[in-house]
Amino acid sequence: MTYSISRAALAGALSLASSPAMAQDEEALRQELAEMRAMMAQMAQRIDALESELAETEAEATSAAAVADAAARSAETALAKADESASIAFKGMPEIKREGGWSFKPRGRLQFDAGNVGSPDSTGRVDGFGAEARRARLGASGDIPGGFGYKFEFDFAASELTVTDAIISYETGDVEILVGQFNTFQGLEELTSSLHTSFIERAAFTDVLPFERRVGVGAVYQSGDVLLQAGLFTDNMIDLPNKNRSVDARAVFMPKLGETQLHLGGSVHYNRLEDGATLRYRQRPGVHFSSDRFIDTGALAADGELGLGLEAAVISGPFHVSAETFWQTVDMTTAPIDPTFFGGSIEAGYFLTKGDRRGYKNGTFDRVLPANPVGEGGIGSVQVNVRYDRLDMNDAGIIGGIQDGYSASIVWKPTDYTMLLANYGHLEYTDAAFPAAGGDRQYNVDTFAVRAQIDF
Repeated sequence: MTYSISRAALAGALSLASSPAMAQDEEALRQELAEMRAMMAQMAQRIDALESELAETEAEATSAAAVADAAARSAETALAKADESASIAFKGMPEIKREGGWSFKPRGRLQFDAGNVGSPDSTGRVDGFGAEARRARLGASGDIPGGFGYKFEFDFAASELTVTDAIISYETGDVEILVGQFNTFQGLEELTSSLHTSFIERAAFTDVLPFERRVGVGAVYQSGDVLLQAGLFTDNMIDLPNKNRSVDARAVFMPKLGETQLHLGGSVHYNRLEDGATLRYRQRPGVHFSSDRFIDTGALAADGELGLGLEAAVISGPFHVSAETFWQTVDMTTAPIDPTFFGGSIEAGYFLTKGDRRGYKNGTFDRVLPANPVGEGGIGSVQVNVRYDRLDMNDAGIIGGIQDGYSASIVWKPTDYTMLLANYGHLEYTDAAFPAAGGDRQYNVDTFAVRAQIDF
């Protein structure tokens, strides 16, 4: 009994001694739990905010991806349409064309000539070997919506920059209007590009007479087999300003009979010169790298000149023949009689390679396209040509000389845009500008020349 009471008393005493400490611990624990609950509530709110931001970001990303996908599809559609509307063709250089009338093509040519000129030693001429860059041109041409077009070319061959063609054009229906510097309308061979002639140089009369590019305005009408050309001109750009004025016109009838191309034409040239002007007609011996002119009228005081020309050609299979004549009358300032000078030529050619023929387009000879070019299992085209060429610059007391030229050439075109040409010429002179021994002005000059050519 005594033992039981003592144990109970001891338990009561311990309980009374520990109650304040336990109360304090419980209060601290409650505070810690409250703080933890508050922190957990804040964390839950932050998690909810982050989840909301993430959802918004994912929505924005989805929207951006949709926009980017739509833009990519739109770009692909635009590129597809651009590809459909644009075309690129290779014509020596890429020619770019777009719907609506846009086009652009770089253009140019390189021609290198070398050869020999043989004249009587007693004339004192510096003959023998010669060479030159005959033409080195760069330019571009193309079309602009609305029927407009352009072409410009510069020549660097003489180590100086000169303008050859500088043209703005407008085409409507069968009519084309030209403004700028371009060839006046005289003759088949004169208007045929130097890229497509069958000899190194054109017939003598086209060089001795002042056929050249001039600044002016022209009109071209072409319908079916009929071609009409006319223009009003001043002078070549390099010679301006002056008061020279010219009128030039040309008419061509060019029917086809089966596979045979016919060409009949005529031209007129009238040039009114400014007061005090002079004319001089002179000509090299069939090659440009010679500086000697065996034909030379000297300076002629003149008020103007009037020229009339006739031209004809036939292309039938591998064979072609062409002939031209031109008469030029000079309106002398003081002389009682006006001289009339004459020039003309006839040539014939034949392709030795099967399937080849001389090109023709819009009243001029055009590019030869070998049927079997090099690189496609063939040797290209091979053409042989002969020509008789006469120039008579003697009339009404003017002694400029007479030249009878006999020429032969062989032309090899490995591809559409490359050419090698060899040319022999035998020239017989009467009243030549340079006297030989004993004052003789009747003698012969022989020339041989080769050309390497590429164009684009």
